[in-house]
Amino acid sequence: MVEKPSNIPVMEDDSKDEDLLSILKKDLKVRYNKPGDVYLGLVHRLDRPVGGVMVFAKTSKAASRLSAQVSSHQLFQKEYHAVVTGHPQATGTLEDELLKDHRTNTVKSVKKGTPGAKHAVLEYELVAYQDQLNLVKINLKTGRSHQIRVQFSSRNMALWGDQRYNPDAKPGQQIALWATKLTLIHPTTKEVMSFESSLPQRVPFTKFRR
Repeated sequence: MVEKPSNIPVMEDDSKDEDLLSILKKDLKVRYNKPGDVYLGLVHRLDRPVGGVMVFAKTSKAASRLSAQVSSHQLFQKEYHAVVTGHPQATGTLEDELLKDHRTNTVKSVKKGTPGAKHAVLEYELVAYQDQLNLVKINLKTGRSHQIRVQFSSRNMALWGDQRYNPDAKPGQQIALWATKLTLIHPTTKEVMSFESSLPQRVPFTKFRR
């Protein structure tokens, strides 16, 4: 398990900025004095501006088994916390058909049956309300690109600081979305394991500190 910082790409992208996968491979090579290339399997992703808990696989067999868990949407469970605008209900389930525009790297909600669209589901719970902002806990049922950001913004509950999907986000604000918990089955021992990451000590999360 690792905690991904905000604004670092998970893997190499067009920016050519140093990415988390490369950083971890270099660390493993030095830590274990490994010769040649180091294997590290990418099992799931987080958007570049989003931080929090992630898991990588040290062997190809582990990567295959963990990827199968991700595809099942049941064995591999992802929990997030976000600060959203608007007026969310105490609890809710959001379902949409999401279509990605690879040219612009944006996603939008579309009508059912739209070619290329993928079904997206999440559940959320309102945790706290402060200064017209809402802290919500999210249980992600599917892992679509930009899913949380688009599903909330399409309902006038855009994430605080989301430079892509919140028209009211101010320059320099960091999106208030954090991967707080992962639950999975160990690919070898079959043990159920959970990993957690605390919310970062920065605005707007600090508004909800107890």
